[in-house]
Amino acid sequence: METNSNYVGVLRYFAVIFYDSLLLFSVLFLATAIAYPITDGQVNIMFQVYLLTVGFFYFAWSWVNGGQTLGMKAWRVRLVTSDNQPISLQHCLLRFLISILSWLMFGIGFIWAFFNHKHRTWHDLISNTHLIVL
Repeated sequence: METNSNYVGVLRYFAVIFYDSLLLFSVLFLATAIAYPITDGQVNIMFQVYLLTVGFFYFAWSWVNGGQTLGMKAWRVRLVTSDNQPISLQHCLLRFLISILSWLMFGIGFIWAFFNHKHRTWHDLISNTHLIVL
């Protein structure tokens, strides 16, 4: 029988999300400040794609290079594949896109963690990844 002892609990999972949301906001604020002179303050589809790309690279770089964002380091968790291996860029892209879909569906993909016995969200399940406690 498999144990859930190294899977992240729901409260820690959401603490990581909150912490990383604050960090992501700071990164996006800086990215906006850099782009402001170019866009002259206008928000268009290219600007939105730019911010989405910056957000993706914040997470992807952290996940591929050590499996942890700053929020994950603070809460002592790491992102790994289902067989506890480091994740690839493909895992990152799938995880990132599904997490956006989860938010767009009123967070139901994240709420799923409350009902999954391993506390896995939609983006965990679909990307074949999960968080573990260090």
